[in-house]
Amino acid sequence: MTAPAAARVDARVLENASAGGASLRLRLEVGEGWPASEPGQFAMLSPGALPAAPRFDPLLPRPMAVFRREGAALEVLYKVTGRGTALLAAARPGERVRVVGPLGHGFPLPPPGARAVLVGGGTGIASLYDLAARAARRGPVAALLGARRAGELMAEDAFRALGIEVRIATDDGSAGRRGLATDLLADALAEGPAEVYACGPTPMMRAAAALAAAAGRRCLLSLENRMACGFGVCLGCAVPRAGEGYALVCREGPVFEAAALRADGLP
Repeated sequence: MTAPAAARVDARVLENASAGGASLRLRLEVGEGWPASEPGQFAMLSPGALPAAPRFDPLLPRPMAVFRREGAALEVLYKVTGRGTALLAAARPGERVRVVGPLGHGFPLPPPGARAVLVGGGTGIASLYDLAARAARRGPVAALLGARRAGELMAEDAFRALGIEVRIATDDGSAGRRGLATDLLADALAEGPAEVYACGPTPMMRAAAALAAAAGRRCLLSLENRMACGFGVCLGCAVPRAGEGYALVCREGPVFEAAALRADGLP
């Protein structure tokens, strides 16, 4: 499969503000010529606004899921986890952020009429919004969203605005059910056939894959590996296949059939 062509632009920051709790929403003007993306594809963003003089610390861009596209604007959701994302959080409207994308291969849509169950944890939730929006035009969708606490839950209102079923789980019980997103998945799978899609922390995705396999359901995982290039040059995002060899998350993913990967080898 050949990935769609990617674009490289110095995008103007339209908005970079709190999206609730620890989440931030970055809206970038990428232009009408930015290629259409599949649900689950990602972009590489410079670590902060482009300075007047070249900056080499930090050097490498950061991979970010495409949350949604609205006309000439591209939107990503993220959390500050280190120096690069801290610099990105400091970018102000009118400044420029270098963006390369869309990259990788996204989620295949469920068959018409099929029920889709989306399981998202942490920043992985951002990878599932566009899938939820498109899958809802084909059949019933349930979004199962998890976080450690209510203040860390990402994009709940955006998912509810789609008119789909939304279930929440938090580790401390401060929102929704006390427990894990995969606890919600176990219930959802017991309710009938479903196509399972998951993105989030590795333990969550391992558990989602195991639950889907036990129920005899297809499961697709979107991996959130660290990467330096996004094009398969640096070889830094390799994951083991279920048989032999390795796959590159940036080039062959980030979406994979769970059965195609060796779960115990995921980072």
